[in-house]
Amino acid sequence: MGHARKTLRTTAVSAVSATLIAGTALGLAPTAQAASGGVSFVDIAGDGGTVLKANVVTPAGADGSRTYPLIVLPTSWGLPQAEYLAQAHKLADSGYVVVSYNVRGFWQSGGYIEVAGPPDVADASKVIDWALAHTPADARKVGMAGMSYGAGISLLAASHDKRIKAVAALSGWADLTDSIYSGRTQHVQAAALLDGAGTLTGRPSPELQQVFKDFFASDLSTEPDLLAWGKKRSPETYIDQMNKNGAAVFMANGWGDTIFSPNQLAKYYEELTGPKRLEFRPGDHATAEIAGLFGVPNDVWTDTERWFDHYLKGEDNGIDGEQPVQLKPRSTGDYEGYPDWKSVGATTKKIALTGTTTIHTNVDSGANGGLIFLSSILDQLAQLPPMASIPLLPRYWAAVWQSEKYTSGQHVRGTVKLHTTVTGTKESGTLVAYLYDVGPLGVGKLVSNAPYTFHGQTPGQPFGVDLELSSTAYDVPAGHRLALVVDTVDSLYIEHNPSGAQLTFSSPEHDTSYVSVPLREQ
Repeated sequence: MGHARKTLRTTAVSAVSATLIAGTALGLAPTAQAASGGVSFVDIAGDGGTVLKANVVTPAGADGSRTYPLIVLPTSWGLPQAEYLAQAHKLADSGYVVVSYNVRGFWQSGGYIEVAGPPDVADASKVIDWALAHTPADARKVGMAGMSYGAGISLLAASHDKRIKAVAALSGWADLTDSIYSGRTQHVQAAALLDGAGTLTGRPSPELQQVFKDFFASDLSTEPDLLAWGKKRSPETYIDQMNKNGAAVFMANGWGDTIFSPNQLAKYYEELTGPKRLEFRPGDHATAEIAGLFGVPNDVWTDTERWFDHYLKGEDNGIDGEQPVQLKPRSTGDYEGYPDWKSVGATTKKIALTGTTTIHTNVDSGANGGLIFLSSILDQLAQLPPMASIPLLPRYWAAVWQSEKYTSGQHVRGTVKLHTTVTGTKESGTLVAYLYDVGPLGVGKLVSNAPYTFHGQTPGQPFGVDLELSSTAYDVPAGHRLALVVDTVDSLYIEHNPSGAQLTFSSPEHDTSYVSVPLREQ
């Protein structure tokens, strides 16, 4: 197990190195476009006087005779301050003052990586203070936006600073703990990627180093500390403050985001009471909007600018009149609009998980969620998600249930939910559930998946399991089936199955087991 984790982390660090090289070029390339009022590179004193490296782009001809709406852009995890220059020029050309800064602990900025902790939130307010004092920015029209790390910091800042009137959070998070520890299961590839990138491009704080050490060590005694650490850094924790402040919130993420699952964002979106918009598209973490960093026309960045134009400039561009939930299914090119998240899966169908099935643990059956980034990008570009031959999956290590063959297409929309009864031979264990679209030849394409880990159960004593799979929008063709597969090993996660353990799935008469599949009304 230790060797496997070390290998995963080494692989992730190699992937990070290539990504960062591309990211640096991506951030630097747009400087040649320098339009608007040019770029100024400045130092800004953040919380406690920590120096934050920043750049400022102002509208052409700005001479101090008037003010402009302000947009603040914190950088993504591991990327340099030049990351947003292409978009900053576009926004400046549209009449915004744009300040982008390298978050503390990364690259040339001072301090340590605090993972969107209180110093990062305070930094955002300090950057706004600086911009209002040193640029022709309008204090009544302040917005924040960012990708990934910058998205999370933007949401947290808007929860604490009521000067922020509009936010665009692209590939961000609402619940940080859920992002890397959903189902009480460590998302090892995602965490290794973040750990590797932070080590290569910044200075992890002693607290962060300890968090990762405890995380990879699977030390249950540190779980309360991990949960408290994540809660402090989760926008979900401050939802009441966000609603009180009333910022207009725009969020966009990928269906296959292997770092920040769409489920948590949908929940957060439903709790927001102010102006809001939610968009989901095919792709993995930040892959839907990354082309916009090169200045390439991009749906996500286009809607970001429309959002700010309406809520900062007051333009009547119609974005507030559109259906606020916009989904692009993984299998079609057309957007679907909904009035709210709960309307996405308007109806449900249940697949009964009948009988009693026992599987052995510690071996990957062949059903798996793929590799971080690679699998979801293949799905995004070529509609090729992870696949498995369902008839050939070894039933010794995998439990399989299938629906009837559908006579018409099934439009899966929303969050698939699993309810079952499990009996383990050990007090701890991990299971991973997968939903597949199975064609006539038995080849299954992954629709959704999620892990679940239990501790402290009495061996031989059945207990109930309720698990939400990752939300998605997937069309199952007529003549296909849906199949639920459960096994115990997946390289995306750290598993907790003692050697020789077995898991039995049953469906008692008083508490039948099923998979609930949300469907769009025809």
